[in-house]
Amino acid sequence: MSLLFSPLTLRGITMRNRLWVSPMCQYSAVDGIPQEWHHTHLAQFASGGAGLVVAEATAVSPEGRISPDDTGLWNDRQRDAWAPIVAAIRSRGAVAGIQLAHAGRKASTWSPFSGHRGSVAVADGGWQTAAPSAIAFEGFETPAALDTAGIDAVVSDFAAAARRAMEAGFEVLEVHAAHGYLLHQFLSPLSNRRDDEYGGSLEGRARLPLRVIAAVRDAAPAAALIVRFSATDWADGGWDADDTATVAGWARDLGADFFDISSGGLVAHQQITTGPGYQVPLAAHVRRVAGVPVNAVGMIDDAAHAERILAGGDADAVMAGREWLRDPHYGLRAAGELGADIDYWPKQYVRARL
Repeated sequence: MSLLFSPLTLRGITMRNRLWVSPMCQYSAVDGIPQEWHHTHLAQFASGGAGLVVAEATAVSPEGRISPDDTGLWNDRQRDAWAPIVAAIRSRGAVAGIQLAHAGRKASTWSPFSGHRGSVAVADGGWQTAAPSAIAFEGFETPAALDTAGIDAVVSDFAAAARRAMEAGFEVLEVHAAHGYLLHQFLSPLSNRRDDEYGGSLEGRARLPLRVIAAVRDAAPAAALIVRFSATDWADGGWDADDTATVAGWARDLGADFFDISSGGLVAHQQITTGPGYQVPLAAHVRRVAGVPVNAVGMIDDAAHAERILAGGDADAVMAGREWLRDPHYGLRAAGELGADIDYWPKQYVRARL
């Protein structure tokens, strides 16, 4: 029996398999509102056999967007636009999730489709960014250091977005604490130079992410709660896998159910050697040291490879991104390649079953 095509249940919510769709930014929203593109983009993965479909990094406030073209959940119009997308995913048998995010010092940037790079000026529709410390990401504008009121507002914004996500029908929420965005910026000593209770020690640097996790859990008690961490900054003196395992344990104690282990994104001088499954050892380390369930992600684009990761005890699920873009029916194809007998081939496509 295929482990990849065995179900996994989190907080009473059952994913039909363990081959999941990573959140992937589309930079195609208008005023934070997802469009028809998002509907088709996400629903097709459910038709294609995914167990969990996680919508892209969705800003909890206007200033939390990576670009002006990002999706949001800071108002009810956005919530209402997400609802039919969620319904389409669920009607096709997959579980719908969404990644809640704040980009911090990496906000207010041009989308990759714009032909520009770097920060968007206020005159061009950009905004003042915020971070734990007034340290710019290379090539971007310098952020303002958040004061205590600003930190409290971030916590409230995540909680409000979590409530709206649940009202839209999402069953899984992912808190984005990776890839150099705001919560990761607080975690890493390379970007957090504060001398108050939100800086210094690991406990201090983890204080805001943990407050956010607790607030999201309180706002959405029925949701399965995933936290995405970058398990290393790939830079000297930065955040690492041992730190990740420690904070993952603290997050579990606050109600987090599962951990999505990625890496990098905090600094431009990171040194990464990539290759198929290059982040799997990080996931395995967090799983073993913290004793928490994790998924692996990163260049895992072969079903047999994904199966080996689970069989070896390195992860409990696998997320993929680019392979789902190449083939939105990757789940159906992978089941055929592994000889998994699944009962959720769309009847309209059965004639093509492997």
